[in-house]
Amino acid sequence: MALPLRTNLKHLLCFIQRFKPPKRCFCAAVCPENKPPESARVFSGIQPTGVPHLGNYLGALENWVALQNQYPSVLYSIVDLHSITQAQHPDQLRNNILDMAASLLACGINPEKAILFQQSQVSEHAELCWILGCLTSMPRLRHLPQWKMKSKQKNEGSVGLYTYPVLQAADILLYKSTHVPVGEDQVQHLELAQDLARIFNNRYGELFPEPRALLSSTRKVKSLRNPVTKMSKSDPQTMATISITDSPDDVALKIRRAVTDFTSEVTFDPETRPGVSNLVTIHAAMAKVSVEEALSQASGMDTGAYKELVSEAVIQRLTPIREEIQRLRADQAHLEGLLAQGKHRARELAAPVLAEVRHRVGFY
Repeated sequence: MALPLRTNLKHLLCFIQRFKPPKRCFCAAVCPENKPPESARVFSGIQPTGVPHLGNYLGALENWVALQNQYPSVLYSIVDLHSITQAQHPDQLRNNILDMAASLLACGINPEKAILFQQSQVSEHAELCWILGCLTSMPRLRHLPQWKMKSKQKNEGSVGLYTYPVLQAADILLYKSTHVPVGEDQVQHLELAQDLARIFNNRYGELFPEPRALLSSTRKVKSLRNPVTKMSKSDPQTMATISITDSPDDVALKIRRAVTDFTSEVTFDPETRPGVSNLVTIHAAMAKVSVEEALSQASGMDTGAYKELVSEAVIQRLTPIREEIQRLRADQAHLEGLLAQGKHRARELAAPVLAEVRHRVGFY
């Protein structure tokens, strides 16, 4: 016989009172902890799409350089397994991997402070992805933004695109990472990694820490031609995106043609003046000053004159990076040697973790 409704409600209320939802862990990119514990480990990855653009540099890479000086253990991966969710020409992919390696080094990643490696060369990533995939429900993946956005663009996405977030979780958990620098649009994917760490630990015993998000405080750099969207390498308008290897003339031309508005005064109001505000964001970030200081420097200038000031700041920061990329790309053997060293160091960390996972799952 069914229990009376009042009894059922009483049990339900008791359950709700006892239930403690999992805590989501976030902190600023410069974590409030004075000094990270010795066990702290940062992991992040970037797809080999060739040379990064200005948005990549300010939104991620500049922060990566800072983190390698703050944390005792840091891994940065060129995630080529993720990149093949879209069709890639093999020769172009090989070149893009080396371009990205050279770019990361030129931007300040130090292979003595951070492990820099190519994801596909550490096979443990793929095996852990399979194991974690067996702990992940279909509805959990279906509602993640990566799948909803990209499957609509393609009408029908691949299995690889669908399980992409599980591979991201495997990338993170394989190294028992404690901190992951992410943008706000990636928080849900990190939450999946946190959930999978919890699910695995509950089923097989405590093994994985739940990684915390390191949220960057850097404002997103917008397209120079459509300043309500992010700067993107895939933008069909060549004037919309600044590559970190653009020549000074190209940088000056793109900024000169950047969309603004009909008001000549330089102000910062991203809602009503997105174009000018984007230039202020770029200027402040590249000159390493506050938005207020950037506006002070722009006092008395119209937007045309201000674009020249922004160009100077960008060119000054990017010129040594561009020259270092050219130098590194001229020595392919050196780049391949650094990636090989990174692979060995990454595998030294990954292999014992996966061995423990295999044992707990029951493979031996």
